[in-house]
Amino acid sequence: MLKQHLQFKLSQKLSPQQIQLMKLIQLPTQAFEQRLKQELEENPALESGKEESSTYEDEFEEAYDGENDNDTINTEDINIDDYLSDDEIPEYRTRTSNYSADDEEKSVPYAAGISFNQYLINQLNTFYLSDEEWSIAEFLVGSVDESGYIRRPVSDILDDLAFTQNIYTDEKTIEKVLKIVQELDPPGVAARSLDECLLIQLRRKEPSPAIDLAILILEKSFDHFTKKHYKKLLQKHNISEEDLREAISEIEKLNPKPGGSYSGNNRIIEHIVPDFSIRIVEGELDLSLNSRNAPELHVSKEYSNMLAGYKSAKKRSKSQKDAVLFIKQKLDAAKWFIDAIRQRQQTLFITMNAIMEYQREYFLSGDERKLRPMILKDIADTIDMDVSTVSRVANSKYVDTPYGTKLIKEFFSESMKNVQGEDVSTREIKKILETVIRDESKRKPLTDDKLAKILKEKGYPIARRTVAKYREQLGIPVARLRKEI
Repeated sequence: MLKQHLQFKLSQKLSPQQIQLMKLIQLPTQAFEQRLKQELEENPALESGKEESSTYEDEFEEAYDGENDNDTINTEDINIDDYLSDDEIPEYRTRTSNYSADDEEKSVPYAAGISFNQYLINQLNTFYLSDEEWSIAEFLVGSVDESGYIRRPVSDILDDLAFTQNIYTDEKTIEKVLKIVQELDPPGVAARSLDECLLIQLRRKEPSPAIDLAILILEKSFDHFTKKHYKKLLQKHNISEEDLREAISEIEKLNPKPGGSYSGNNRIIEHIVPDFSIRIVEGELDLSLNSRNAPELHVSKEYSNMLAGYKSAKKRSKSQKDAVLFIKQKLDAAKWFIDAIRQRQQTLFITMNAIMEYQREYFLSGDERKLRPMILKDIADTIDMDVSTVSRVANSKYVDTPYGTKLIKEFFSESMKNVQGEDVSTREIKKILETVIRDESKRKPLTDDKLAKILKEKGYPIARRTVAKYREQLGIPVARLRKEI
């Protein structure tokens, strides 16, 4: 019995080509274009664009028989007709029905400019610094992280300067140079904590009663401020609610991550390219696959001619043997890649079409409350594919809809029963929860217990811990942190 089980497990092992196909299916449009470019560069037998019409006839009907001498090659496994016949090359002539008309070539946009650290170094040139101060300032800038903070104690920086830079100084000098570095833009950079970052920004602003109070609160009552203990702030500083509201308004305008606002910090700016497009045409849903996912590819005619030349040769040398094996390998890879692209297109289109039909009411109305409960298995069963295949399509692809560009996996959700015993989507419950919290009194936000009671009254009997889980998934803080003056 054990032996049979092991044999079954071995029979389920995927081939390298199947694994490569799964990887192709998983790629979103931009990554797919990069993968296509890489394949075209690495395989000279694969070419893009429309193939020129063939002028030679398919005159090769059989595989080579080979010779018996040592300088020849037995090529019974090579059917040259497979590489020369135009019929074997997949054509993509259904673009008007299956693919969008978006044929415009678009390049992947990157963030241009210098690095964040170099941007700070360049600003140091405007300050008069001694050689030692410059070296310390340069080291401090190098210690700034992507958020714009220096998260290391001055004592550690002192030791590192001595051990790595051969600079022997004291903490007072480092603090002095740090104050200079903190004058750089963006405001708040090189701070060692959130309160210091916010204070640096406030002190650069034009003084006013609200600014002065904001500075005082951060200096003397930062803990009360972060926990939104507004009553304690009112009592401690003997101020009115209006004064506190204006001070908090000034603080909320500040940037807690000054480094994150700089676009030139060597990070790619991701621009989402939808893989699909859904439009409503005369009351019906129309699905199209982005044309950038349907490249025109063909096997190189030059490489096919090489095989033809080998067949016509009367004498076949060892070097010709090596050449024909190389050509066969490249042609096999090219033919497989073309076929894999076709399978990828079919898989993407079939999967998205099933999702669109399953969520027809939503795509026609845009009302998220009409999203049906849907799990990967629902779609996998509909299209008779593996759940993992559907997951690869859903997790990494976007669809352009009349209601915005959406990540496909967002249409999937578990179900629960309402008081009428009907299956409802957890997405629907989250939407209602979001609406209830949006409309609550911010002076007295609803606790998770109260939210659970409200949802139960609306017909959704869910536990408080489930409410807390959904709230966290929506990125909504607890009631205490939602409180406003």
